[in-house]
Amino acid sequence: MSGGRAKYIPPLNFAPIVSTDVSLYRSGYPMPLNYSFIRGQLHLKTIIYVGDKSEPMPEYAEFLERERINYHHIHMDSCRDPDIDAQMDRVLQLVLRADNYPILIHSNKGKHRVGVVVGIIRKLLQGWSIAGIYQEYGLFSGGLKDEADLEYITMFETDILMDPRTVPRFALRRHHPTVIQQETTP
Repeated sequence: MSGGRAKYIPPLNFAPIVSTDVSLYRSGYPMPLNYSFIRGQLHLKTIIYVGDKSEPMPEYAEFLERERINYHHIHMDSCRDPDIDAQMDRVLQLVLRADNYPILIHSNKGKHRVGVVVGIIRKLLQGWSIAGIYQEYGLFSGGLKDEADLEYITMFETDILMDPRTVPRFALRRHHPTVIQQETTP
């Protein structure tokens, strides 16, 4: 600390995805030097890791437990995985529950896997154009655009059933027609 003020260091490729009625963030794999930022600035309730590691690093697991952060590992090597649609639906089901917020979604470097997840969220839940999604993907991937990732984002559709009473407002305003809401009974 210098001057009595904490120095916060966000994780690699950290950025907000949504910061309206809820807070949704993206990043690379949080390291110990990022923990004070996560604790002091984000106040996370849920972390979703989309990646290929089988277990969180020991100090990361301890941090998650100490901070009482719900951790969901959704194994994802790439958008070429045979069960990628089911994996993406699992991510969306977590994102579409308001009681999971604030949420951080991360991969190892916060580039391609998170780029695909964010692209899907931008497309289905925020109404972004494909051109805008591709541009953002390129910014976080250092200009290295994986054509398979971009094609997957473009072609992805889902028919997730969600109760509108549990969905964050940002997703209700501009949801894509393929995100079907369950009928609620009075």
